[in-house]
Amino acid sequence: MQITATSVALTVDDVRASATFLTEHFGFAEAMSADGFVSLGRAGAPQVIFLRRGLDVLPEGYRDRHATGVILAFTVADLEGEYQRLRDAGVAITLPMCEEPWGERLFQVTDPNGVVVELLDWNASGDE
Repeated sequence: MQITATSVALTVDDVRASATFLTEHFGFAEAMSADGFVSLGRAGAPQVIFLRRGLDVLPEGYRDRHATGVILAFTVADLEGEYQRLRDAGVAITLPMCEEPWGERLFQVTDPNGVVVELLDWNASGDE
């Protein structure tokens, strides 16, 4: 198998609100859109697709589900700088900066539909 691209598709109530959050705060750009659908792209990141809950293109048993338990995680070069940039932009930090015992440093924000976005880096001195 040869995988040529990676996408993450999430069902949300307000497609435009989630798309705007990623374009304004994380540098994504709209690649295509239609009623109830938007596809976002960014160099070095997987494509992120938002689908409005209830769309007929979703399998019947999944149409009304909401993206829960999913975290969009982005490894960044300047974690502290991103933390400050988002705070300065008025984005609520929903999980403050922390460090896990295995060396992962992270913080989280949440988009208007409840999609968690985590920014992280790795501390080489962390236990393995």
